[in-house]
Amino acid sequence: MSRFRIVFFGTPAFAIPSLCALLDGPDAVVGVVCQPDRPAGRGQRPHAPPVKEVALAHGLPVAQPDKLRSGDFPATFAGWNPDLAAVTAYGRILPPALLAQPRHGCINVHASLLPKYRGAAPIQWALLRGEETTGITIMQMNERMDEGDILLQRATRIAPGETFGELQERLATLGAAALMDALAELAAGTLQPRAQDHSAHTLAPPIKKEQGRIDWTRPAEEIARAVRAFNPWPTAYTTFNGRLLKIHRAHARQARAPRGVPGGVTTIGDAIEVACGEGSLAIEELQLEGRKRLRADEFTRGIEIAAGARFGGAA
Repeated sequence: MSRFRIVFFGTPAFAIPSLCALLDGPDAVVGVVCQPDRPAGRGQRPHAPPVKEVALAHGLPVAQPDKLRSGDFPATFAGWNPDLAAVTAYGRILPPALLAQPRHGCINVHASLLPKYRGAAPIQWALLRGEETTGITIMQMNERMDEGDILLQRATRIAPGETFGELQERLATLGAAALMDALAELAAGTLQPRAQDHSAHTLAPPIKKEQGRIDWTRPAEEIARAVRAFNPWPTAYTTFNGRLLKIHRAHARQARAPRGVPGGVTTIGDAIEVACGEGSLAIEELQLEGRKRLRADEFTRGIEIAAGARFGGAA
C-alpha cells in the first residue's frame, strides 16, 4: 500500500531523476504538472518538456496549465486528491491556495544549500562565485521564492573544472536521493523543519545569453569560472576576425609570457593563452562560428592564428 499520493511538478531534464525515483518508490504518483509545450529547434515546432515525455511513457496523467489559479487546473489538482506535492525545477511559484491543499503541503528540491542562491539559476551562480561546495535542499514551500523551512540538506564538493552541465547532472541525481530520504523521514515522523537564516541569503537570478560575452579586462580566474558556469548554456563567447568564437573549456593561469593587451594571444600550444586584466586564460576547447568544437591544438592546425592575434571587439 502506498504511503502518500503525490503530484509531481517539474519541467526540464533536471527533474527526471526525481520523478523516476518517485516512480520506483513506495508512493503513488497520481499526476504530473509541467510547463506547456514550447517552440524549439530550427523549425520552431512545439516540443514537449522532458518530464512530460517520461510521464506519458509511464501512463501518468499530465497537466500543462497556462495558469495555476484559474481555468481547469484547480479542479484537476483537487481531483487528484494529493497528500503531498513534490516540486523539482517546475519553473513557476505555486499560489497559496495550491500550497495549502495537500495535507503534507508542497516540498521542493532546490539545487543549492539554502539560504544561499535562492532563485532560478543556483548552480550557475555557485560556479560564477567560485564556491567549492554546493548541494541540495529539500524545502517546505511557502508563497515566497525559496524561503520555506529546510527539511533536509545534502552537500557535495564541486570538482575542479566541473562545468554547469556536469554539476547539474550530479545534483539532479543527488536531489532525487535526497527527496526519497525526506519522504522516508516524513513517513517515519522524524522530519524536523528548521527556519532559514534569512539574513544570510544570496540570490541566483536567471542567466541571460548576453552574460556569456567575455570581458577580457576581467581577471582570468573570473573568466574561467564563467566558462564553466555557461557550459553548455549560454556558452562563454568572444569574437575572432569578426566571427563569433565560443569558449567551451579553459582554465586560469599566471601569464607565462609577458602580458599584452587584454584579449591578446600570448602563447599557442596545447592551449591558446590569452591575456586578461589579471593573469591569462588558457583555452582548451573552442568553436569558431560555423565550425565544429575543437581542442586548441586542432583549432590552430585549421585556423591561422599567431601570438599577437586579438580576441574580442565587434562581431
